[in-house]
Amino acid sequence: MNQVSSRFETVTHALAPSVPLSLSVEFNERLTALYALSQRSRHVFASPLGPFYQQAHHYHLPRFVYFGPHTSDESLRLAFYAGFDASDLRGTLAMLHFVERLARTPDLGQGLNLSFFPAADVTGLLHGDTRDLASASWSYPTFPEIDLLAKDARGRGYHGFVRIETTADDDDVVGIRLRGQAAEAIGVELISSEDVVPWPVRWEAEPVSAVVTDGPLSLVDDLPLQPFELTLRVPVAWSHELHREAVTSILKGFILRYRGFHAYGQNL
Repeated sequence: MNQVSSRFETVTHALAPSVPLSLSVEFNERLTALYALSQRSRHVFASPLGPFYQQAHHYHLPRFVYFGPHTSDESLRLAFYAGFDASDLRGTLAMLHFVERLARTPDLGQGLNLSFFPAADVTGLLHGDTRDLASASWSYPTFPEIDLLAKDARGRGYHGFVRIETTADDDDVVGIRLRGQAAEAIGVELISSEDVVPWPVRWEAEPVSAVVTDGPLSLVDDLPLQPFELTLRVPVAWSHELHREAVTSILKGFILRYRGFHAYGQNL
Protein backbone atom coordinates (compact mmCIF):
# COMPACT_ATOMS: atom_id res chain seq x y z
CA MET A 1 0.00 0.00 0.00
CA ASN A 2 1.42 3.39 -0.96
CA GLN A 3 1.54 6.43 1.31
CA VAL A 4 -1.45 8.26 -0.18
CA SER A 5 -3.61 5.15 0.06
CA SER A 6 -2.77 4.70 3.73
CA ARG A 7 -3.77 8.31 4.44
CA PHE A 8 -7.20 7.72 2.95
CA GLU A 9 -7.69 4.48 4.83
CA THR A 10 -7.02 6.32 8.09
CA VAL A 11 -10.22 8.26 7.43
CA THR A 12 -12.36 5.63 5.73
CA HIS A 13 -11.77 2.87 8.27
CA ALA A 14 -12.15 4.86 11.49
CA LEU A 15 -15.46 6.70 11.27
CA ALA A 16 -17.03 7.49 14.61
CA PRO A 17 -20.32 5.77 15.52
CA SER A 18 -22.13 9.15 15.66
CA VAL A 19 -22.31 9.09 11.85
CA PRO A 20 -25.39 7.16 10.58
CA LEU A 21 -24.26 3.70 9.55
CA SER A 22 -25.69 3.80 6.03
CA LEU A 23 -23.98 7.11 5.26
CA SER A 24 -20.68 6.09 6.84
CA VAL A 25 -20.63 2.91 4.75
CA GLU A 26 -21.34 4.90 1.59
CA PHE A 27 -18.65 7.40 2.56
CA ASN A 28 -16.11 4.60 2.94
CA GLU A 29 -17.07 3.08 -0.37
CA ARG A 30 -17.27 6.31 -2.36
CA LEU A 31 -14.03 7.79 -1.01
CA THR A 32 -12.15 4.57 -1.68
CA ALA A 33 -13.66 4.26 -5.16
CA LEU A 34 -12.84 7.87 -6.00
CA TYR A 35 -9.28 7.41 -4.84
CA ALA A 36 -8.96 4.38 -7.15
CA LEU A 37 -10.57 6.31 -10.01
CA SER A 38 -8.18 9.23 -9.52
CA GLN A 39 -5.24 6.88 -10.04
CA ARG A 40 -6.53 6.19 -13.57
CA SER A 41 -7.81 9.67 -14.41
CA ARG A 42 -5.91 12.21 -16.49
CA HIS A 43 -7.79 15.11 -14.92
CA VAL A 44 -8.65 14.30 -11.28
CA PHE A 45 -5.88 13.61 -8.77
CA ALA A 46 -5.90 12.70 -5.08
CA SER A 47 -3.68 15.13 -3.18
CA PRO A 48 -4.30 14.95 0.61
CA LEU A 49 -3.54 18.15 2.50
CA GLY A 50 -1.41 17.98 5.61
CA PRO A 51 -0.50 16.38 7.84
CA PHE A 52 -1.79 17.95 11.02
CA TYR A 53 -1.32 16.63 14.54
CA GLN A 54 -4.32 16.07 16.80
CA GLN A 55 -4.91 13.85 19.83
CA ALA A 56 -1.55 12.11 19.50
CA HIS A 57 -2.04 11.24 15.81
CA HIS A 58 -1.21 12.67 12.41
CA TYR A 59 -4.07 13.14 9.95
CA HIS A 60 -4.57 14.45 6.42
CA LEU A 61 -7.48 16.32 4.88
CA PRO A 62 -8.87 14.55 1.80
CA ARG A 63 -8.36 16.73 -1.26
CA PHE A 64 -9.02 16.09 -4.94
CA VAL A 65 -7.62 18.41 -7.57
CA TYR A 66 -9.17 18.68 -11.02
CA PHE A 67 -7.25 20.05 -14.00
CA GLY A 68 -9.71 20.38 -16.86
CA PRO A 69 -8.78 19.98 -20.52
CA HIS A 70 -6.88 23.03 -21.81
CA THR A 71 -5.95 24.09 -18.27
CA SER A 72 -2.88 26.31 -17.92
CA ASP A 73 -1.08 28.25 -15.21
CA GLU A 74 -3.39 31.18 -15.97
CA SER A 75 -6.58 29.15 -15.49
CA LEU A 76 -9.19 30.23 -12.98
CA ARG A 77 -8.83 28.47 -9.63
CA LEU A 78 -11.77 27.62 -7.41
CA ALA A 79 -11.91 25.78 -4.07
CA PHE A 80 -14.93 23.73 -2.94
CA TYR A 81 -15.54 22.81 0.71
CA ALA A 82 -17.94 20.40 2.45
CA GLY A 83 -18.10 18.34 5.61
CA PHE A 84 -17.86 21.14 8.19
CA ASP A 85 -20.26 19.17 10.42
CA ALA A 86 -18.92 15.67 11.01
CA SER A 87 -22.34 14.40 12.10
CA ASP A 88 -23.85 15.09 8.66
CA LEU A 89 -22.10 13.48 5.69
CA ARG A 90 -24.64 14.45 3.02
CA GLY A 91 -22.66 17.40 1.70
CA THR A 92 -19.50 15.30 1.74
CA LEU A 93 -21.15 12.51 -0.24
CA ALA A 94 -22.63 14.99 -2.71
CA MET A 95 -19.19 16.49 -3.36
CA LEU A 96 -17.57 13.07 -3.81
CA HIS A 97 -20.32 12.20 -6.28
CA PHE A 98 -19.67 15.41 -8.21
CA VAL A 99 -15.90 14.87 -8.34
CA GLU A 100 -16.50 11.36 -9.63
CA ARG A 101 -18.64 12.85 -12.40
CA LEU A 102 -15.81 15.24 -13.28
CA ALA A 103 -13.38 12.33 -13.50
CA ARG A 104 -15.72 10.47 -15.86
CA THR A 105 -16.79 13.50 -17.93
CA PRO A 106 -13.79 15.87 -17.67
CA ASP A 107 -14.99 18.27 -20.38
CA LEU A 108 -17.50 19.70 -17.89
CA GLY A 109 -14.91 22.01 -16.35
CA GLN A 110 -12.50 22.45 -19.20
CA GLY A 111 -10.07 25.29 -18.72
CA LEU A 112 -10.62 25.37 -14.94
CA ASN A 113 -8.43 24.36 -12.00
CA LEU A 114 -10.65 23.10 -9.16
CA SER A 115 -9.74 21.89 -5.67
CA PHE A 116 -12.24 19.86 -3.64
CA PHE A 117 -12.14 19.37 0.13
CA PRO A 118 -15.04 16.99 0.86
CA ALA A 119 -14.42 16.31 4.57
CA ALA A 120 -13.26 19.43 6.38
CA ASP A 121 -13.84 18.04 9.88
CA VAL A 122 -11.60 14.97 9.82
CA THR A 123 -11.06 14.96 13.59
CA GLY A 124 -14.80 15.09 14.17
CA LEU A 125 -15.31 12.13 11.86
CA LEU A 126 -12.73 10.06 13.67
CA HIS A 127 -13.64 10.96 17.25
CA GLY A 128 -17.36 11.69 17.14
CA ASP A 129 -17.03 15.41 17.86
CA THR A 130 -19.43 18.04 16.53
CA ARG A 131 -17.45 21.26 16.36
CA ASP A 132 -19.37 23.49 13.90
CA LEU A 133 -16.40 24.35 11.71
CA ALA A 134 -18.65 26.27 9.31
CA SER A 135 -18.64 29.28 11.64
CA ALA A 136 -14.98 29.00 12.64
CA SER A 137 -12.56 31.86 12.12
CA TRP A 138 -10.01 31.33 9.38
CA SER A 139 -8.02 34.41 10.39
CA TYR A 140 -7.23 33.04 13.85
CA PRO A 141 -7.97 29.31 13.49
CA THR A 142 -8.34 27.22 16.62
CA PHE A 143 -8.93 23.98 14.69
CA PRO A 144 -6.01 22.34 12.86
CA GLU A 145 -8.14 21.53 9.81
CA ILE A 146 -9.12 25.18 9.39
CA ASP A 147 -5.49 26.20 9.86
CA LEU A 148 -4.53 23.92 6.95
CA LEU A 149 -7.34 25.22 4.76
CA ALA A 150 -6.40 28.83 5.54
CA LYS A 151 -2.76 28.21 4.62
CA ASP A 152 -3.86 26.58 1.37
CA ALA A 153 -6.15 29.52 0.55
CA ARG A 154 -3.35 32.03 1.17
CA GLY A 155 -0.90 30.12 -0.99
CA ARG A 156 -3.05 29.03 -3.91
CA GLY A 157 -4.58 32.33 -4.96
CA TYR A 158 -8.11 31.09 -5.60
CA HIS A 159 -10.45 33.27 -7.61
CA GLY A 160 -13.44 31.98 -5.67
CA PHE A 161 -14.66 29.67 -2.92
CA VAL A 162 -17.75 27.46 -2.84
CA ARG A 163 -19.09 26.10 0.46
CA ILE A 164 -21.69 23.35 0.84
CA GLU A 165 -23.65 23.41 4.10
CA THR A 166 -27.10 22.53 5.44
CA THR A 167 -29.70 24.92 6.80
CA ALA A 168 -29.98 25.30 10.55
CA ASP A 169 -33.76 24.86 10.58
CA ASP A 170 -36.52 23.15 8.60
CA ASP A 171 -36.37 25.35 5.51
CA ASP A 172 -37.61 23.69 2.35
CA VAL A 173 -35.59 25.83 -0.05
CA VAL A 174 -31.92 25.92 -0.97
CA GLY A 175 -30.22 29.04 0.35
CA ILE A 176 -27.66 30.55 -2.02
CA ARG A 177 -25.44 33.27 -0.61
CA LEU A 178 -23.00 35.25 -2.71
CA ARG A 179 -20.56 37.61 -1.07
CA GLY A 180 -17.26 39.37 -1.63
CA GLN A 181 -16.13 42.30 -3.75
CA ALA A 182 -15.53 40.07 -6.76
CA ALA A 183 -19.11 38.82 -6.55
CA GLU A 184 -20.39 42.41 -6.54
CA ALA A 185 -18.33 43.21 -9.61
CA ILE A 186 -19.48 40.13 -11.54
CA GLY A 187 -23.04 40.16 -10.25
CA VAL A 188 -25.63 37.88 -11.78
CA GLU A 189 -23.12 36.43 -14.24
CA LEU A 190 -21.83 34.04 -11.57
CA ILE A 191 -25.07 32.14 -11.07
CA SER A 192 -28.68 32.73 -12.11
CA SER A 193 -32.12 31.20 -11.72
CA GLU A 194 -31.54 29.14 -14.86
CA ASP A 195 -28.69 27.32 -13.13
CA VAL A 196 -30.80 26.10 -10.21
CA VAL A 197 -33.92 24.79 -11.99
CA PRO A 198 -35.93 22.89 -10.72
CA TRP A 199 -34.82 23.53 -7.13
CA PRO A 200 -36.61 26.08 -4.91
CA VAL A 201 -34.08 28.73 -3.97
CA ARG A 202 -33.78 31.66 -1.59
CA TRP A 203 -31.18 34.18 -2.75
CA GLU A 204 -29.14 35.80 0.00
CA ALA A 205 -26.73 38.71 -0.18
CA GLU A 206 -24.58 40.74 2.16
CA PRO A 207 -23.37 44.31 1.64
CA VAL A 208 -19.87 44.49 0.20
CA SER A 209 -18.91 46.58 3.22
CA ALA A 210 -20.01 43.85 5.66
CA VAL A 211 -17.20 42.51 7.85
CA VAL A 212 -16.67 38.80 7.18
CA THR A 213 -15.66 36.86 10.29
CA ASP A 214 -15.98 33.27 9.07
CA GLY A 215 -14.79 31.20 6.13
CA PRO A 216 -12.06 31.94 3.61
CA LEU A 217 -13.25 35.50 2.89
CA SER A 218 -12.19 36.45 6.43
CA LEU A 219 -8.64 36.15 5.03
CA VAL A 220 -9.25 38.68 2.28
CA ASP A 221 -6.51 41.06 3.44
CA ASP A 222 -3.98 38.21 3.19
CA LEU A 223 -5.08 36.87 -0.20
CA PRO A 224 -3.31 37.70 -3.47
CA LEU A 225 -6.68 38.14 -5.25
CA GLN A 226 -10.09 39.58 -4.39
CA PRO A 227 -12.20 36.39 -4.50
CA PHE A 228 -15.91 35.71 -4.25
CA GLU A 229 -17.61 33.18 -2.01
CA LEU A 230 -20.68 31.15 -2.97
CA THR A 231 -22.44 29.16 -0.22
CA LEU A 232 -25.11 26.53 -0.89
CA ARG A 233 -27.28 25.73 2.13
CA VAL A 234 -29.36 22.63 1.49
CA PRO A 235 -32.42 21.98 3.70
CA VAL A 236 -31.49 19.79 6.65
CA ALA A 237 -34.76 17.87 6.28
CA TRP A 238 -33.97 16.70 2.75
CA SER A 239 -32.98 13.09 2.17
CA HIS A 240 -29.47 12.07 1.22
CA GLU A 241 -30.59 11.42 -2.36
CA LEU A 242 -32.33 14.79 -2.72
CA HIS A 243 -29.33 16.51 -1.15
CA ARG A 244 -26.96 14.86 -3.62
CA GLU A 245 -29.07 15.67 -6.68
CA ALA A 246 -29.51 19.32 -5.68
CA VAL A 247 -25.82 19.90 -4.98
CA THR A 248 -24.69 18.07 -8.12
CA SER A 249 -27.03 19.90 -10.48
CA ILE A 250 -26.44 23.36 -8.97
CA LEU A 251 -22.66 22.92 -9.02
CA LYS A 252 -22.83 21.77 -12.63
CA GLY A 253 -24.88 24.81 -13.63
CA PHE A 254 -22.55 27.14 -11.74
CA ILE A 255 -19.41 25.68 -13.32
CA LEU A 256 -20.87 25.79 -16.84
CA ARG A 257 -21.89 29.43 -16.40
CA TYR A 258 -18.59 30.41 -14.78
CA ARG A 259 -16.61 28.63 -17.49
CA GLY A 260 -18.64 30.37 -20.18
CA PHE A 261 -18.26 33.75 -18.49
CA HIS A 262 -14.50 33.33 -18.38
CA ALA A 263 -14.33 32.23 -22.03
CA TYR A 264 -16.43 35.24 -23.03
CA GLY A 265 -14.15 37.58 -21.08
CA GLN A 266 -11.07 36.18 -22.81
CA ASN A 267 -12.59 36.90 -26.22
CA LEU A 268 -13.47 40.52 -25.49
